[in-house]
Amino acid sequence: MRKKNFSIRYAAGLPAERVFAGANSGKEAGIIAESGKIVTPPFPPLVTSGALNIMVWNIFKQQRANWLNVLKKHGLDSQLVLLQEAQTTPELINFATANYLASDQVPAIMLPQYSMGVMTLASANPIYCCPLREREPLLRLSKSALVTVYPLDDGQQLMVVNIHAVNFSFGVDIYNQQLKPIGEQILQHTGPVIMAGDFNAWSRQRLYALYRFSARAGLQEVRFTHDWRKKAFGRPLDFVFYRGLKVEESSVLVTDASDHNPLLVRFCGK
Repeated sequence: MRKKNFSIRYAAGLPAERVFAGANSGKEAGIIAESGKIVTPPFPPLVTSGALNIMVWNIFKQQRANWLNVLKKHGLDSQLVLLQEAQTTPELINFATANYLASDQVPAIMLPQYSMGVMTLASANPIYCCPLREREPLLRLSKSALVTVYPLDDGQQLMVVNIHAVNFSFGVDIYNQQLKPIGEQILQHTGPVIMAGDFNAWSRQRLYALYRFSARAGLQEVRFTHDWRKKAFGRPLDFVFYRGLKVEESSVLVTDASDHNPLLVRFCGK
C-alpha cells in the first residue's frame, strides 16, 4: 500500500507536526493534522499592502558556507520563500520559525537526522495544504512538491505551488505524471496562482511539456532581463509562473551559496 503523503509544519513555539491534505481541490478546506483533527488556523491573511515578494531557490541541501547569509539578506524581504533541496537542519528551522509564521516541508528523502525536500516559508498560515511526491524511475528516489493556499488581505486566496521536478527519466511520461495533479488543482482554483521551483527542464521534450502544461493552466512565465539562472544543456532549470497577478520586478541573484541562483520576483495586484 502506498504511503500517504504529508508535509511537516514548523512554527515558532510549537512542536513539528505532520500535516496531510484535507481535500482534493484548491478551495478553502482546512488541513488535517497528525492528530486527525481538521484545522483551519485562525491566523491573519498574507499581508501584501499591494505588493508580494517571493524568493525561489534550490538551496543545494545547505552544503555551501554562506547559504544562511543569503537567506537573511534577501529572504527576509519576501512574504514567501520557496526552497528546493531544503534539509531540516537546526540552522534552517531556526531561521524559518524566527521569521515566518508557518514553514511546510514535504520530505522527498528521510534521513536519520534530517529530511530533505521542498519547503515553503510564509508570513501567514496556509488554509489548504497538499503535499505531493513522485519517485524517480531510475534512481528510485523521490522528488516532492507542495500546494498551499493563503488568504490575501484583499479577500482573494492565493495558491502557491513549490516543486522540485523529477530529473532522471526516459521521455516525459513521469514528468507529466508529476505535473498532472498540480494542474488539476490549479484549474479548480479561482484566485491568483504562483507556481515556481526547480523544474529540471533540461531537454527540449521537458521544456515543451512544461510550456504545454503552463498554457493549459492559464499561467504566464516570469521573464528575467539579466537571466543568470542555472542552465543544463543550455536550458534554464528554475522557473516562476503566475496567474491573476502582475510582475512589477524580477531578478536573478548571482551567488556561490548554492549550485542554483535564487529568483526574486515582486508581484502586484492585476
